[in-house]
Amino acid sequence: MTVTYQVGGGGNLDINFFLEDPDKKHVVDHKLQSTGTYSTTADKDGRWTYCFSNEMSSITDKEVSFNVHGVIYVADDGVVAPIEREVRGLAIGLQSVKDEQEYIVVREKTHRNTAESTNERVYYLKSFFEVKRVI
Repeated sequence: MTVTYQVGGGGNLDINFFLEDPDKKHVVDHKLQSTGTYSTTADKDGRWTYCFSNEMSSITDKEVSFNVHGVIYVADDGVVAPIEREVRGLAIGLQSVKDEQEYIVVREKTHRNTAESTNERVYYLKSFFEVKRVI
């Protein structure tokens, strides 16, 4: 199982993330991260829990994009057809491209919001100085 996340908006763009195994033990505990990826192989059957926490920032809401995906590996008898091996490799590569594309979309949204905010400020300052010149 792989969990990939990114904070796309809110506050300092940081969040806490943890992953628990079925025995409620923390397998991973990321503090104040803006992006992250964690991969693990489940060694226990049962419900695995992942959580994003914003407790450290009670004022600001956060916007988090995340993907959870896993590959089920079926034990083979040691004989794998070359075409099947290639298909598995392509599937893994395709999933990586898809994850990167989703990451790029979130980054573009963040940068666009920053640019629009900056443009609004420039417009405000421009109108302020033009008014001053007329007086």
